[in-house]
Order: sequence, then C-alpha cells, then structure tokens
Amino acid sequence: MNSLRTRYDVLIAGGGIVGSYVAYYLKQRAPAMEVAVIEPDPTYEFASTVRASGGARRLFSCPENIEMSNFSIERIKKFSEEMAIGDDSAPIDWVEQGYLFIVSGAGALRVLEENTLVQQSFGADTRMLDREGLRQLLPSMYVDDLDGAAYSPRDGWCDPNSFLQGTRKKARSLGVEFISDRVSGFNISGDRITSASLSSGPVLNADFFVNAAGAWSGQVSALAGMYLPVSPLRRFEHYFTGHRQIEPLPYVKDLHRLAFRSEGQGFSGGLVNSDEPRGFNFDVDHNYFNEVVWPALAHRFPTAFEGARCHRTWSGLYEQCELDGNPIIGNWIGNHENFFVVTGFSGHGMMHAPAAGRGIAELIDKGRFETIDLSRFSYARVLKHEPYPERGIL
Repeated sequence: MNSLRTRYDVLIAGGGIVGSYVAYYLKQRAPAMEVAVIEPDPTYEFASTVRASGGARRLFSCPENIEMSNFSIERIKKFSEEMAIGDDSAPIDWVEQGYLFIVSGAGALRVLEENTLVQQSFGADTRMLDREGLRQLLPSMYVDDLDGAAYSPRDGWCDPNSFLQGTRKKARSLGVEFISDRVSGFNISGDRITSASLSSGPVLNADFFVNAAGAWSGQVSALAGMYLPVSPLRRFEHYFTGHRQIEPLPYVKDLHRLAFRSEGQGFSGGLVNSDEPRGFNFDVDHNYFNEVVWPALAHRFPTAFEGARCHRTWSGLYEQCELDGNPIIGNWIGNHENFFVVTGFSGHGMMHAPAAGRGIAELIDKGRFETIDLSRFSYARVLKHEPYPERGIL
C-alpha cells in the first residue's frame, strides 16, 4: 500500500485506459476532488488495452457509439498536445489510414447503407463503395464475392500502450493517486457503499465508487452484490507479413470477424472466435493462424497472403457484454446509487475510453450526462433485460 490517506471522493477499480480516463476527467472538472485508482497490476501485463489492436472508427449503427467515436478520435488525434506534461509531449503514433467494412448479401449491404446514413447524420465522413469502387480502392483484394463496403477514410489506429501510459501519466500529474492493490470487498450501509476493502488490508472510504475493471468487472460488481452480464472472451492477435508488397491497407473488417491492418513492414490482426469458452485464458494457440486466419487472408488477398508468414501471436481479453455487445455506462439506480460501472465494451473500450470516461465524470460531478447522452447504455437495460445491440459488423 503506497498511500496514507483513508478517505477519497472517488475510488476507481481498474487502472486501464477506461479507468484512467474517468480519473483524468474527474480532475479536469473538479481539481480539488480526491481521486484514487486501484490497479492490481501496475505493469499492465495482462491488461486488455496493451494487447489491443489500437483501432478507432466511426462505423457503428447506434448514435451513442458514433458520437463517442467522434469525440474520442479527436482526442486521440490531439493526444500528443492535450496530454503533454510541461514540454514533454505524449506521442501515440496515430495512423489515419481509414476503416473498411466489407459485406456479402443484399441484407447485409442494406444494413451497411442504413448505418452509413446514420453516421453521416452525425458528421462522419463515411461512404458506400460498390464492387468496382472496392477494386479501385484496393486492387489486390478479391472482391467477386462481395456486394459492397462502407469506407471511413478519417479513421485509423494508434499505439495502445502509449495511449494508456500517456493517459495514466497525465492523470497522475493532475493529482490522481494510483494504488497498486486489488479491491477485495465493499462495505455497505443502507443504500450506499461506504468503503472498499483492499487485498493488502486497508479499508478506503469514499463518496463514489467506479467499476472500470474491464474483463474483471463482473467479479468486482459481484463484490457489491451487482450482477453484470460481462465475461472475459479470449482473442488472438497476430503479426504477420505477406508474400508480396501490396498497396497500403485501411483497417479491413468483414462479417466473419476477420480484421487486420497495416503494421510497420507487415500486418496486425486476427479472426475472433465468438464461440470461445469464456474465462481468463491467456494461452496461445500457435496453430490458430495457419488453420483459421491464414485461409481467410489468402482468400481475400490471394496475391499478398498466399504465402503469409506469422511472426508472433499473442492473446488478450474482450470484456464481452453478453446482453447485446454494447457497453454498460452508469450507476446502480434504485440500489447502491453511488456505485458506477463503465465496462462491457466488447472490443471497443480503447477507442471509446475518452468519451466514456467523460460521461462517468459528468454523472459523478453533476448527476447527469452533459454532452453525449449515454442513457441507453445505462444499467437499467440490464435490469429490464432490454438489449440495445449494434446492427451489422461488430
């Protein structure tokens, strides 16, 4: 335990990118507020953020996700300056090379067209491409089995580890305290949580508590008696090189959840298995690339990836919201109302962390969302079992 303080205004369980952004925006809004982040692993070895692909895009159907992307991508693009500490900038290597969602079938194409209209209504620079448009954009891609695509040229990706470390350092510079420990329990009086017990022994009192523990958030909420439909879903990420050079690629995603992008002299990506058993499994299946990912790559880009070679495979966790794949953002209305959750992003946590962090900070500071109305992502939909899913590619 590295703190002598026993009382805070806000305690945040989870010091990844989402929890760090909650802390950052709380201190931005209320500099005198005492904020502590409880993070069990300050090395972030198994944190989802540092094992993420780093992508950020506006290609969603839910207006809230589009608005969160609009805000968050601007923060990512301006991160180096906005998160600078003194004369030290905070580069995160933003690459604005676009996103491309490809689909087959009239029904899938219609959904993509409808989604594009919604995105455009919120100011996103997205456009539909037919088969010929795809050929012109990416001559090396096999498109005969595709019916169209949505292209978002202003989207891209960044270095997720630099993103996390820069946010954490900035939050600390504003006075946020990061405590290396684990929340092991909550103490309740009436309809409020009064304190959190830590694994090393101390009990910390606070007015507000935030669960931003990502793949571990279901366990944290269970300590407060709250059910969260959030579970860890293992995914593999691969770094591979092609047999031949091809044109620079945007971040390509298809309905079968194959997703990859350019990365240095090679490519980074994978194919998510949604039927993967849930659990905290970081084992790596080194055959997965050759058996599952490579055939999909070779089909889509035969010239480049017929002889693709995988150089490294690693695993990470999605905090999968089993209700609908969308995040849960808000407090426990009608029960312990000073307990907030911001989790269940199902692979979108890094890209939406700035907007989600700001939203929780608004709720704690003012009791309402002041910028983007995220009410449809509240915990109430869990209690009512009212899914609010995305339409199309996740």
